[in-house]
Amino acid sequence: MGGFVRHDDARHPAVKFVEQLRKEYPGTVYARVFENRRYGDAYDAIRERLDSDHNGNLSDGEKQPARIMLFGTSWGASTVVYLARRLNEDGIPVLLTVQIDSVAKIGKDDSVIPPNVHQAVNYYQRKGWVRGRQKIVAQDPSRTKILGNYLLSYDKDPVTCENFPWYDNIMKTHVESECDPKVWLDIDALVRRELPQIEAQPAGSHSTHDDSSASADVVLPKTRH
Repeated sequence: MGGFVRHDDARHPAVKFVEQLRKEYPGTVYARVFENRRYGDAYDAIRERLDSDHNGNLSDGEKQPARIMLFGTSWGASTVVYLARRLNEDGIPVLLTVQIDSVAKIGKDDSVIPPNVHQAVNYYQRKGWVRGRQKIVAQDPSRTKILGNYLLSYDKDPVTCENFPWYDNIMKTHVESECDPKVWLDIDALVRRELPQIEAQPAGSHSTHDDSSASADVVLPKTRH
């Protein structure tokens, strides 16, 4: 989660999405939400999940099968990049990072995606006093595919964030990017194409990106400022 939003605040789309994944993939997908300031806990959770022999150390055989996807908004989005870099230092691969209106913390950079990330995508808006990262690039383009840097606009089609506190209107377009149903349909499709097939898929799920199929056992999302 971004800003000071709690990891269990069910008003937020990321919390709802993770809960849906848990219901649809019980015992198959490991999905959790963390406050952005607790990204160290997310890192520990990933290592614990991969440590199949529980000896406190990760072998290459434990690292390489990892199928990790990270996503978030604002401070949570930039934290996704910081977490991916820390995993890169350990030699742990990441399937996908998703940044929604990413806002870097002071003294940090959220624009360069580390080479352990297979694919990355960035959504941003440029209105209001909180504006997201316009462009992400791959540290090593031969290893990381940038799926796109997509500009979001709500001038003609505003988005309503139901039950959000009144003070979020101060960051109206920034908050709209978090609640944008089109963005979440895209995230849904990007995530699900890496998961085992199930009988029923949510109606309306789609993506503008090329498709592929694989299995996954770790999904660790983050969201907004």
